[in-house]
Amino acid sequence: MKVLLLYDYPASPSGLATQGELLYKGLLEMGVEAFAVHCESPQEKEWYYRWFKPDVVVGIGYWGHTPDLILHPQKFGMQPVPWLVANGYIANYQDVLNKLPLILVTSNWVKEMYVRDGINGDNIEVLPVGCNTDTFIPHHKEDPKIASVREALGISPDELMLLTVGGDAASKGAQEVMQALALIKDKIPAWKYVCKVWPQPRTDLQNQADKELAKTLRIEEHMIYATSITSRNFMPYLINACDIYAAPSRLEGFGMLQVEANACEKPVIAMKAMGMLDTMVDGETALLANIGKHIVVDHVILGKVAGYEENHRVEFDIPRTVDYRANVDDIAAGLLELMNHPLKRIELGTAGRKRVIEHFDYRIVAKKFVDIVTRKLRVT
Repeated sequence: MKVLLLYDYPASPSGLATQGELLYKGLLEMGVEAFAVHCESPQEKEWYYRWFKPDVVVGIGYWGHTPDLILHPQKFGMQPVPWLVANGYIANYQDVLNKLPLILVTSNWVKEMYVRDGINGDNIEVLPVGCNTDTFIPHHKEDPKIASVREALGISPDELMLLTVGGDAASKGAQEVMQALALIKDKIPAWKYVCKVWPQPRTDLQNQADKELAKTLRIEEHMIYATSITSRNFMPYLINACDIYAAPSRLEGFGMLQVEANACEKPVIAMKAMGMLDTMVDGETALLANIGKHIVVDHVILGKVAGYEENHRVEFDIPRTVDYRANVDDIAAGLLELMNHPLKRIELGTAGRKRVIEHFDYRIVAKKFVDIVTRKLRVT
C-alpha cells in the first residue's frame, strides 16, 4: 500500500496537523510506503502523484477543504480518502462526497453530522485521532520540568491546578467551569484555574469577556490566562502540571486534548455528548456532565468557502443544534468530587491511560487505517 497524506506539513501545533502527523508516523513504523505534503501545495502534490503514484491520497481537514483534499487528487486520477472533522453545516460538495467509496471521520458524532447534512453513511468509517503515548506519559509533580511549569504560572505546591487548553477557553467550556467553581469555591481546597489559549484577535476579545465573568463570579484571583504560542513538545509537561483537565467543550468532534490528558493519567471533566461519547467513559476515565442547553438556529449565513456569494442565507426546515452548553450543576458535582478526593483522581487517571493505550495509541490508529482501506478499497 502506498499512501500520500495531505495536511499542514511540516506539522504546526494545530490539531489537524497533529492528526495527520501521527497517522504518518504510525504508517511509517508499520513499514507502509508513505509520504506527507502540505495540503495547499498543488505543485508538490502533483509531483508526488506523478512519481510516487499513491494508491490512496488521505486528506485531513473538514468539508470546506474539498477542493484541496478531494478535487485536486481526482484531477490527476488519484483516489482521495478524506479524514474529516465536523465544522458546521455541510453546505456544499454533497455530490462530490457521496461519490467517494470511503470517507473517514473522527467520531461517531461527526458521522451523524455528515449524514444529517445529506452524506450517505454507508461509506463513512470512524477512525479516531491517534495519541503518542510515548510522549504523553505521567510525570511526578516533583519532576523539575513539571515544577517549573507550575512555578512559571504562579501556582504553589499546595494548590490544585485545573487546566483548559484551546484556541480560546470559552469554546472548550471554560465559562461553564468557572460558573461551577463559583458554586463550590467554599467547599474545595486551594486552587487555580489555568486557561491556556492561542494569541489571535478573537481570543483577546474572548479573554476579556471571560475575565469580566470571573469578576462577576468573584473568582478572578483564582484565574490564570496563559496566552502564547506553544509547541507540541511542551504540551505533555503543561498537562502533567495540572491535577484535573477540565474541558466540557461546546463543540468537539473528537477531543484530542482530553485524550492526551488521560494518557498523562489526568482525570477529565467533559460533557456527555459529541466526540466525548467515543473517547471518555463516564465514571471510569472522566466525569461527564449532561447537556445543559442546546444552541439551536433556523438558518446559517454562508459565503465563498461554501461556494456561494457572500452573505448567502440557508433556511432550515427543522432547526439545528450548532453547539451545546454543559450542565453547570453537573460540572460542579464532578469538580467537588475530584478536588476533594485525591484517590478518585488517581483512579480515573490510571484507567484513562489504560484506555488510551488500548484504543487511541497512534500505532493502533495506523493499523485500523490500513484495515479499513484494505477492506473498503481492496488496496494492499
